[in-house]
This record gives sequence, structure tokens and C-alpha cells, in this order.
Amino acid sequence: MSLKRNVLDLRKRKEIALKGGGEEAIKKQAAMGKLTARERIEAILDKDSFHEYDMFVEHQAKDFDMDKKVFHGDGVIIGTGTIYGEPICIYAQDFTVAGGSLGLMHARKISKIMDHALKMHVPLVGINDSGGARIQEGVDSLAGYGDIFFRNTQASGVIPQLSVILGPCAGGAVYSPALTDFVFVVDNISKMFITGPEVVKTVLGEEISMEELGGARVHSEISGNAHFFALNEQECFEQIKKLLTFIPWSNRVKARPFPPKEPKTKLYNIEKIVPSDPTQPYDVRDVIRAVADDSDFLEVQQSFARNIVVGFGRILGETIGFVANQPRVMAGVLDCDSSDKAGRFIRFCDAFNIPLVTFEDMPGYLPGTEQEYMGVIRHGAKVLYAYSEATVPKITVILRKAYGGGYIAMNSRHLKADFMFAWPTAEIAVMGPEGAANIIFRKEIMSSPNPEETRKAKVAEYREKFANPYVAASKGYIDSVIEPSETRKILIHSIEVSSNKTVMTPAKKHGIPPF
Repeated sequence: MSLKRNVLDLRKRKEIALKGGGEEAIKKQAAMGKLTARERIEAILDKDSFHEYDMFVEHQAKDFDMDKKVFHGDGVIIGTGTIYGEPICIYAQDFTVAGGSLGLMHARKISKIMDHALKMHVPLVGINDSGGARIQEGVDSLAGYGDIFFRNTQASGVIPQLSVILGPCAGGAVYSPALTDFVFVVDNISKMFITGPEVVKTVLGEEISMEELGGARVHSEISGNAHFFALNEQECFEQIKKLLTFIPWSNRVKARPFPPKEPKTKLYNIEKIVPSDPTQPYDVRDVIRAVADDSDFLEVQQSFARNIVVGFGRILGETIGFVANQPRVMAGVLDCDSSDKAGRFIRFCDAFNIPLVTFEDMPGYLPGTEQEYMGVIRHGAKVLYAYSEATVPKITVILRKAYGGGYIAMNSRHLKADFMFAWPTAEIAVMGPEGAANIIFRKEIMSSPNPEETRKAKVAEYREKFANPYVAASKGYIDSVIEPSETRKILIHSIEVSSNKTVMTPAKKHGIPPF
């Protein structure tokens, strides 16, 4: 065969492979409001940057007449490309080919690109759209999932791993996204569950739709399995690209710096955001925007555990991980879900060399039987563990309330915060003045001819003595009491001073966090 005929043969094979499951299957995908796997890859990557590998891989199964079936690319597309000129590895399951079901060769393709990402120290983006394990391949399909899970774990903390759920993701398939750093979902398209509605109905007799069981809003608002929620696929792709501008390409480097920009102080005047009355709520995200470059803040898990806020911003062009109590929701208390959310985010920032800035305003951990039974002790300890373990620069600013165990947990000096600052409105104490006065002065209040007046006087006395930043500052627990207007300047200096921070840790294989 001549070279020309060889080239024509190659082009013909490529043309067939590029059509995936064929025109009819592609039309069905479009009818569901979904892009094809190739369209998704092209929408995420820089134009004409995608290089595909293993296009001609096919399954090796023979049982159940599988030897008579051809699945082009075995239902998954893998390759490399660039985002904003920086290289990444990517794969996308192709629902038009056998429903994107995972067989052994399908899994081997994903494993190959995961290995590439880890070797090359570049991010991995995985697009999940699959009917699940390919039943006809039996245990080979399960082995394929196991190989992927192992690689997710090996890559954890080494390279960023992003999972995009753009279709069904059921059974064993959900564990790969759960092992990655960030999960993206799209309204009315993403579905994630261990067992589908039919199994739930059979086992529990419960009628429930796929959307109610494992839709995008469920995982964004209730389960916390998703980190970013979008209304459509294009919005989701923009979220992916924005996130990748904030985080480093691997744990060997820092995030790419950007030109510094002043905050938009006309919109976010830090002196007017926080009410001096500790009972009045406000949006702590406005405080973050008041100090972040260009007031740009990318919030993570925005709709889950909203009593705490986590996300990325920049100060002087450098990426910063922000953790802040949210007084607008449950007074900013820590509970099971918010502890999980904060602990995981802190560990990501520490693994990828991102300095942490904490804004504290909270009355402590949420009390009550429900939280105790859910294991708030175990969950709450995750925040303590994450902050204590972190070796990146750690800076805390106490805005108002810092009570009890919450004061310690939110990156206190006692967990080796590098810098501790407090506004004059800060109240640092074992508990709030009301509760403390009722306990300490209980006898005096009870025996007083006017208990209510005595109680008010004792609350004021306690607040004057303890509910302020100066007692903690006098003991060296607070480095400086600062004016709100000084916050950004102080943060800039603290980050610059701690840029070469090194920490000696005990020799050990790894710690045992309170999972």
C-alpha cells in the first residue's frame, strides 16, 4: 500500500472514530441539552490545543456477543491541551458510545492520562458522563474503577484534580470524583448517586426522582459533594478556567502571580461593613472583597454550609485562601458540615502552597443533641487538625466574636498562626458576656432585689474586663490590635514577611486526621 493510500486510510479511520457512537447518538445527546465529549473538551481548552491519544483503542470483551460490537475509542476520549497557554491533561467519557460505560480498556485509557498528569506535574480534568460499569465485562470493569481510584489517591496533594459531572455518575463511578479536589455540577444535567431511584424504590419503597436523589442542587446545597454549581455547561467551563487561574499547576510551584490591583473600595468600604453591635449580622464576603485585589473572590461550595465562607482571592497578585465565619448564617457558628468544608479547603491550600487568611467572628461550636449525635466532636476536630498541620503562612484577623473552642479552632496563636490581629471590636473570651455573667455572678444576681438590673450590670462588667482584644493582647496571644482600615496593609506585610516560611515537623509516615 502506498503512502498516499495509508494516509487516506488513516483519515478515514479518524473520521469514523470522531463520530463516536454515530449521528443518531449525537442527536440524542443534543436533545438532552448536552454537548458531546469532543465539544466539551474543545470548549474548555484553548483553541486547537487538544492532542488526542488512544483514539483507536477498542474493548477486548468477548462474552454476551461483545465480540461482534465495535465501540470507537471504547467510550472515552483522552489527551493533553492547554488552558491560557498552560498544559493540562484531560479525559471525557463519551455517552454516545455504549452510554459511556466503563470497561477495562476504557479504564486503562483514563489511567494512562492520569499517569501522564502525575508524571508531568500538570492538572487533571475529568469529564464524567457514563452509565456506570459495563456489566458485560464483569470484574474487569470493577478492576478498572479500582485502578482509577488508586491513581486519584496517589495524585492527591501533588496535582490539582478537577471532576466535571455532565451526565449520570452512579455506583462505583461516584468515588473517583469524591477523591478529587473540586467537583463541578450543572443544573438538570448532573446526576450523582450510589444507587438509583429504582433500587431505592425496591429496597426502601421510596418514590424519588433522579433529580431529587442526586441532582446538581442536592450535591451543591445538601450533601456538599459538589464545589461549583452552574446553570449550563458553558458557565461550568468558565468556572473551571477561572479556578485554574487561582491554583498552582502542582505542589512543586506556587500559583501564577497576577498584576496587583487595588480593591474596589467605593463598593466595599471596610470601615462600614461590620456593625459594632455584635448581635447585628453582615456579609463577611464583603470584608474579603474589601482587602482582595480588584475585590475579586472565587467562593468554593457557596451554597453548602453557608455559615462558613471559603475561597480564593489575591493580595498583591498572589493567590490567597480565605476562610471566614459568616455572621449572616447561624451567627457564623461551626458545626459538622462547616467544619468538614473548612478543614478540606485548608488542607488543599496547605498542599498547594497557598497562604491562608482567616477572618473570625463566631460564638463557638453549635450546641444541641442533633450536632452531638452527628459527631460534632469528630467533625469539629478536623478544623483543629487542618490548621495545626498546615505549614503555609497563616494569618488571622478577629473582627468581633471569638468565643470558646471556636476561638482556638479558627487558626489561633495556639495552633501556630504566624500572625494574629484583632480589630478594636473583637471580643475574645471563653463565652459571650451574657452567658458568662449568668454563670459567674449567678448567686449575686439571684439574691439581688432587682435581678435584671444586677444581671445587666454584671454583663457590662464582664464585657469591660474580658470581652475585648486587650486581655489577649496583654498576654501576647494577639500580635496587634489594628484599625479596620489597616487590614489590607497589615495582610500585605504579613504575607511578604512569611513568604520564605519554613517549618520543621516530626518525622512520620503521615498523621491520622479525625476522618
